Parts: sequence; structure tokens; C-alpha cells
Amino acid sequence: MSESFRQYLRALPDFPEELPDFDAAAAPADPAELFRQWLAEALAAGEPQPHACSLSTVGAGAQPSSRMLILKDIDDDGWHIATSRTSRKGEELAANPKAALNFYWPLQGRQVRVAGRVVELSAEASAADWDARPAADGSTNPDWQLYAVQPLEIEFWQARRDRRHVRHRYGPGQGHGLR
Repeated sequence: MSESFRQYLRALPDFPEELPDFDAAAAPADPAELFRQWLAEALAAGEPQPHACSLSTVGAGAQPSSRMLILKDIDDDGWHIATSRTSRKGEELAANPKAALNFYWPLQGRQVRVAGRVVELSAEASAADWDARPAADGSTNPDWQLYAVQPLEIEFWQARRDRRHVRHRYGPGQGHGLR
């Protein structure tokens, strides 16, 4: 790496001057509740597509792969995402049904990471999700699959100007149970 490029990158701003405060001790016991709160705050702050997240999977040869997609729902089944079974991510999920989601809201200096096993949801739920897509034309897509990430770990991360960032984890050994 050239020294000038390194200096250029180091000079770029990291976070806005004003960041929300986060008291992890006051966080709700249910991570989905905290996520919904942070999502609403991201939307109110003007974050574009606050429901967009990076999905990370592992392919052949343990090669990680990431791409952006949209969170569909959160319920007792898990955190819903969807894709074609025949896409790269669909094939990777079939071979290794584990994944991580990462939401990033730069205007808030916040990230949420969700990691766990992935299950396929019903054909009926997948068809309903396909039909609800904005570009749906009434045709069916039998390859469309709705998945649920069932979290083993969820981490909420809040940036701070003093670089003492706040991390709040739900999962094994954290005093917060997930499935």
C-alpha cells in the first residue's frame, strides 16, 4: 500500500460529530426489541434502506462470501431473508446452513451483527414473499426461498467519539439467552 493512499484513508471521517448514546445496561432482554428500536431510529435519522444488510455465507473450500439484501421479518422462526435457491448464496446455504447478517447505519455510528444457523421456511411462505415483491407480476418462482437465520449470537455496536465503542452481545455466556 502506498503511504499517500494510507494517509488519505486515515484522514477520511469515521463518524458524524453527533452520535446517539447507548446504555447497554438499560437494553431490553429481547434483542429483537432493541433491533426494532434501532431500526426506527436509523429511519428517523435518514439512513437509506435501514433494512438492508450484508449476508455472509461460506462456500466451497471454506471461502467466505458476502452480498447485500433486505431483511424481510423477525419472528419466532428467526430473522427472515430471501433469495433464489439456485443463486450462489442459495447454493452456499444449502451446503452450509450457517450465516451472518450485518446491518450498518453510518449516520448513527451503529452496527448489528446476527449469526446463527439458517433454516428454509415453507413453500407457502416463500411464494407469499415472492408475490409481495414490488416487481411481482403475478408469475410464480419455484426457486424463490424464504430463509430464517436463527441467531446463536447477536451483537449491537455503538460508536463513540472517544473510540470506547459500546458492544452489547446476546448469546451464550452473555447472560442473555437465545434459542
